[in-house]
Amino acid sequence: MNELTRDKKHIFKTMLGVMLVALVASFIIKPTANASTGEDREAPSFRTMNTAIIKDSENIPEISVSKFLMNIWENTGIYQIIHQKTDAEIAQAKLDAEATEKGMEADPFAYARDHVPGWQKIVMIAIGFLIVYLAVAKGFEPLLLIPIGFGTILVNIPGAGMGDAPHGMLHIIYSAGVGNEFFPMLIFMGIGAMTDFGPLIANPKTALLGAAAQLGVFATLFGVALMNLIPGVEYNMLQACAISIIGGADGPTSIYVSGKLAPAMMAVIAVAAYSYMALVPMIQPPIMKLLTSKKERLIKMKQLRVVSKTEKTLFPMMLLIVTILLLPPAAPLIGMLAFGNFVKQCGVVERLSKTMENELMNIVSILLSLGVGSQMTPEKIMNGSSIGIILLGLLAFCIATAGGLIMAKIMNLFLKEKINPLIGSAGVSAVPMAARVANKVGMSEDPSNFLLMHAMGPNVSGVIGTAVAAGVFIATYGH
Repeated sequence: MNELTRDKKHIFKTMLGVMLVALVASFIIKPTANASTGEDREAPSFRTMNTAIIKDSENIPEISVSKFLMNIWENTGIYQIIHQKTDAEIAQAKLDAEATEKGMEADPFAYARDHVPGWQKIVMIAIGFLIVYLAVAKGFEPLLLIPIGFGTILVNIPGAGMGDAPHGMLHIIYSAGVGNEFFPMLIFMGIGAMTDFGPLIANPKTALLGAAAQLGVFATLFGVALMNLIPGVEYNMLQACAISIIGGADGPTSIYVSGKLAPAMMAVIAVAAYSYMALVPMIQPPIMKLLTSKKERLIKMKQLRVVSKTEKTLFPMMLLIVTILLLPPAAPLIGMLAFGNFVKQCGVVERLSKTMENELMNIVSILLSLGVGSQMTPEKIMNGSSIGIILLGLLAFCIATAGGLIMAKIMNLFLKEKINPLIGSAGVSAVPMAARVANKVGMSEDPSNFLLMHAMGPNVSGVIGTAVAAGVFIATYGH
């Protein structure tokens, strides 16, 4: 009985083994239909690995070793710099094809006008590294310059496509928030949450210094008119207004105004504005020392009065009400500034205030600076009009600095308690770096002369003044 049972088990195991072998063999030997032709083809196996066609691989070309190495070489940065194929070349090819279809003669010079040689990419990459160097080694506003420098480097890498539309990372960043008013509005909200209007409230007459610094903004309009006399350089009034805002050393406002009045020039205007903001420690001190005497730089100002919490809380609301009544086009900028400042001063939403001035401000600053750097491409920077904008921006910034200094000297003719003219240079709206520069120059003359809090008055009034100037331009030409 036991032997019979063992025989049955043996027969069962033998039959099961045969079935498994047959099943495996059917998968290996059975022909399968060709996906493209519907014909039977061999399935891939060790036996057929040299002849079988893998599914969905029918149209993939075979690559030889020599062709593989050639593809690698053609995709190196060295090759693409030597054989630069730009968007202009691609666009010209499309224009030629369209002209051929319509039976028209193509313009043979269109590509030559827009072609960007590879060496210009190298120049822009070198500029990007220089910007990073200035930020790290020299301490020139690293929070701005490091992202701008890396944006410049990354967008100019041949073949990387980081600035290409529509899927390049830097292009997405620029389109999402830099090319419109989104990021500038968030920056103004963060500035409001970081700003203390106490020094301005305690010494309201310093608001005149911030207003005088806007002289650079309006004087640049005449500079733009003169630049039009140079062959190959042409600016209309809308572009002139957008360029002149650079004089306020306010990057978000420059982006906002150029987006409204001169979108085509937004890239170079944004780059110029942020560059001069970062270079405040280099540009301002020589002008300050040139226009003031040692005696004036040694003037000590008495300590400011203590400003109550009620005053600080009511100030942004009053500022917003005045803007609504007198200059609504400036309300987006000043409104976000007032919102951020009110959240800070009211004291009942500390979490929101901390988020605005820390996490949100840091994130938006990174994205905005990368977006600005992404516009540092040869075709946008290395031309006559763009170089003119950079020169005009520098002129506007210098005049704005001088305007604040001269206004302080004029005010001292009538005031019993003299103002140190150095704080007038802080009338440009580069907060708080312009105030820090004024304080540093003052302390270089007298280490005990602490001007930082006094300089913050014209500094924050300069933010308001630049926003008002922007509102005036938009109200005049925005329609």
